[in-house]
Amino acid sequence: MKIRTLAAGLLVGALTLTACGKEGAPSGGTGDTGTDAAALPTYTVAQNVDVAGSPTFAKIKGAGKLTIGVKDDQPGLGLKDPTTGKFQGFDIEIAKMVAAGLGFDESKITFTTVDSAAREAAITNGNVDYYVGTYTITDKRKTQVSFAGPYFMAGQDLLVRKDDTSITGPETLKGKKVCSVTGSTPIQRVRDQQLTEAGNIVEFQKYSQCVEKLITKEVDAVTTDDAILKGFAAQDPDNLKVVGKTFSQEPYGIGLPRDDAALRGKVDDLLQAAIDDGTWQKIYDATLGKSGSAATPPAIQRY
Repeated sequence: MKIRTLAAGLLVGALTLTACGKEGAPSGGTGDTGTDAAALPTYTVAQNVDVAGSPTFAKIKGAGKLTIGVKDDQPGLGLKDPTTGKFQGFDIEIAKMVAAGLGFDESKITFTTVDSAAREAAITNGNVDYYVGTYTITDKRKTQVSFAGPYFMAGQDLLVRKDDTSITGPETLKGKKVCSVTGSTPIQRVRDQQLTEAGNIVEFQKYSQCVEKLITKEVDAVTTDDAILKGFAAQDPDNLKVVGKTFSQEPYGIGLPRDDAALRGKVDDLLQAAIDDGTWQKIYDATLGKSGSAATPPAIQRY
């Protein structure tokens, strides 16, 4: 019963973080993975923006609003407070920064949660205008959507229970139950590289579901990008740890309609400006950087 209570508490914590979230001052202590609102930069809303040749921008300009696809269960990256309905995290701030550069303030943004397996469809069908949610740029995905960026470089890692010394890296996963999100590149890598047996691969729609199963010992490891896992580990450092041995490069991009090269170029320009003027670093330091990990922005890869 105690273990199940702990699991429930972790899951609720992963979805709330109200005590240290964007709407309040950060606690600054262990387990604080919210957003330091006071440290965030302000985003000047551009005026009279035009992106010639972009059908997506023409649509959003006509509507006078933006719909942005995000994640809602990733501490430090994209997290929704179920009490206030507000989103916080590194990805959310990157999305807001881009929106301001396109001429839209926060009041004109609608954030909509889109799980990993549904991202390409959401972009292709026009359900979202762009997507910012730990979305790894891959050649396969480029056949369906396009990407601006990358705006962050992560690496695949493993989250395990604090007292588990048997898992030290991907080479020790044989015979272990490994959990990740359906449609994600990490779970596909586990499958392609046969890091564990097919019957030991467990998939859910959200990482928080995997973390709950890890706490209750129904799986042995959760795998995804280290940035995501560090957020969960920071919330429950007495019970969880990140192995700290990355085995991939995961460049996060902003997902856009495949044939809208004009908008992709504009978003790349906005990302580059944020890198050059220090805005990117301020966003990172006030969100993901609170986990104690330093980072620098990757080079924008235009195509």
